[in-house]
Amino acid sequence: MIPIAKPWMGEEEREAVQRPLITGWVTQGPEVEAFEREFAAFVGAGHACAVANCTAALHLALEAAGVGPGDEVVTVSHSFIATANAVRYTGAMPVFVDIEAPTFNMDASRVAAALSDRTRAILVAHQIGMPADLGALVELATQHGIVVVEDAACAIGSEVRWKERWERIGAPHGVMACFSFHPRKLLTTGDGGMITTHDARLDGHVRLARQHAMSASDTRRHAATGVVLPSFDTLGYNYRMTDMQAAVGRVQLGRVPEMIARRRLLAARYDAALRGLDGVKTPVEPAWARTNYQSYCVWLPDDIDQITLMAFMRDQGVATRTGVMNAHQEGAYPQGTWRCGVADCDASCDAHTCARLPVSEAAFNRTLMLPLYHELEEEEVDTVVAAFVAGLAAQRA
Repeated sequence: MIPIAKPWMGEEEREAVQRPLITGWVTQGPEVEAFEREFAAFVGAGHACAVANCTAALHLALEAAGVGPGDEVVTVSHSFIATANAVRYTGAMPVFVDIEAPTFNMDASRVAAALSDRTRAILVAHQIGMPADLGALVELATQHGIVVVEDAACAIGSEVRWKERWERIGAPHGVMACFSFHPRKLLTTGDGGMITTHDARLDGHVRLARQHAMSASDTRRHAATGVVLPSFDTLGYNYRMTDMQAAVGRVQLGRVPEMIARRRLLAARYDAALRGLDGVKTPVEPAWARTNYQSYCVWLPDDIDQITLMAFMRDQGVATRTGVMNAHQEGAYPQGTWRCGVADCDASCDAHTCARLPVSEAAFNRTLMLPLYHELEEEEVDTVVAAFVAGLAAQRA
């Protein structure tokens, strides 16, 4: 079976994880601090704060941005459910806007209509590694006195054209950007996350909150020459990363440029083989964006049943996945827990569908993710393509 994804790890990672095991410092400590410095330098951020996962990162970032009960956050339903969940963790309501079909990202032209006097932030996802239209979104947010938080879970190493220069996602271009290190991502620590920002105050907030809001960290108390008693003056969380994870992350960070180069090569091979197929639409990269190709997702012809094709390809030894999910179609999001970004949406929305989010719903039901990972061979890409083409032909026979 050719898997949909596979982390690229080797002897360097195995050696790295032994460092904290030898020192005995296995929880958040010096490896985490080093990983944060190196990650901030890599993306071009002033500060980076490591946390347990990207969901924790999103929660802390929104909280630090002042999002709370009664507020609204404009975002997309078409994302892993953690994006919307993080909004609800703060007590705010997610307001969903539709996506653009070519990029699977938030349609910036629809955001202004979704704003209200309760809007506190725009939470924009760089879906499957493709940068969203940050220029338009940041400009709009500035005009309305709200903030942009980036869900960059999939976008390590992706780049955006910003003020006539290429910059990495995570610089950040909103007030904060949040990354995931889940095994489906390019850089993995098994699980884990990172929050980047240029704002020292925001960095201080998330850094304090991730460790129970404890006034004196473990490393500070360990380095002190006298007794240091911590205090807990505000509500905090247990959102720490371990030093074992960070040690692996430091090695993985050095692999990212090579990973991206390889994925772009494999994506180009997919493009060349699939672009001429009747009804198939391959990924589109705007002139101002450079994706890391965390995933390779294609639109299927209208006459092809997605699930039937997936089953056929599985029988041929090729794993696939549906398009990205939609939070508003899940049981955790009944009416009253969200609204769409159109004033009269109540008349056209029910528990599992929304007429104002047609592209989001189509992107889940009408697309397919194909295998893509660093160690995928060119010949295996050809095998995937052959199974895909055969699956189309079988349904059309």
